[in-house]
Amino acid sequence: MSRNILITGGGTGIGRAVARHFAERGEHVIVTGRRPGPLKELADEAGVHALVCDHTEPEALVGLPAELPDRLDVLVNNAGGNTDFDADGKSDLASYARDFRANLDANLVSAALTTQCVDGRLASGGAVVHIGSIAADQGAGAYGASKAGLAAWNVDLAGRLGPRGITANVVSPGYIADTEFFRDQLTDERREWLIASTATGRPGSPTDIAEAVAFLASPAARHITGQVLNVNGGAHKTR
Repeated sequence: MSRNILITGGGTGIGRAVARHFAERGEHVIVTGRRPGPLKELADEAGVHALVCDHTEPEALVGLPAELPDRLDVLVNNAGGNTDFDADGKSDLASYARDFRANLDANLVSAALTTQCVDGRLASGGAVVHIGSIAADQGAGAYGASKAGLAAWNVDLAGRLGPRGITANVVSPGYIADTEFFRDQLTDERREWLIASTATGRPGSPTDIAEAVAFLASPAARHITGQVLNVNGGAHKTR
């Protein structure tokens, strides 16, 4: 029987790859995002159900459950990104606070609000997977702080969902090519440095992350919860 899978921010990049991965395997996939164009394109190509939703806005989320199945087997909190790339460059304290909060809203608050919103739909035997970032360990201003907060919040979430038979984990990518993350602001020198920082000598791909998400959402990972799975080619090593 196919599962019901909700992927936030799934119109492009990593979210799109995750959506295609599950859809190609016969799962019922619902994808959300803020931009109708990429969502429609994905829906036409992959047969997913697309919904426009801004996951930082409680008002937008209130109506989301009415558009969803009664049972959700997998939630992938992918919506987010480094909002500093969209900042206006002002450095006064009020602007700094606004920009810092924008990253927290995009990457941490959005995941918390979405999970809370659909909590009653999450099914036993299911999984919640958040998309984190290597920046949580290596720094990147407010963006890194937001992803570190996401991983810390997930520890509590795993404890709360565990008795219901639901796992909660974070997939933490390093540099992933073929996404809109850097808003075309990544220099050749920076890209070469990011690749050289890996042990594998290559950038990651959205497919690499999709495979990791699929594993954590699979029966093979039922005893894995409260964890961060680093997928960065060895750019950040642990023991």
